[in-house]
Amino acid sequence: MLDTCVVIDMLVDFDGLDKNVIALVEDSTNVLCASFETMRELVVHFNNKKLLSKHWKTAYDVIRTVENNLEIEFLPLREYVGYTYSRLLLNEEQEHRDPSDHIIIAHAISEQIPLLSSDTRFWFYRNQGLDLIEY
Repeated sequence: MLDTCVVIDMLVDFDGLDKNVIALVEDSTNVLCASFETMRELVVHFNNKKLLSKHWKTAYDVIRTVENNLEIEFLPLREYVGYTYSRLLLNEEQEHRDPSDHIIIAHAISEQIPLLSSDTRFWFYRNQGLDLIEY
């Protein structure tokens, strides 16, 4: 599962990604997916006139590019992800209060899918079942 920051980097600066990340996403044996929460974040990012709005005309175009050009599947949020989310102990030491991050983390834990992220606060969730690939 790809964190939102990875998807954005793949969209706007693929060649600037870490070489190990490029190897992972270009490996045809890996299935690339992202949480529905990432789709929501991309739309919000676009609507807030951030970087994505400089490259695409609509938020819909961004989502279609992710699915069709990057071949990333958006996974739906199921009820059990909500239960995992409700039990998640938060990284208060680093003041990690981003609910979107928490949903994505809970989604990866629930689906038992490794999560690829550059977020330096995600390590905290490993002891709660997160299989994190950091870069």
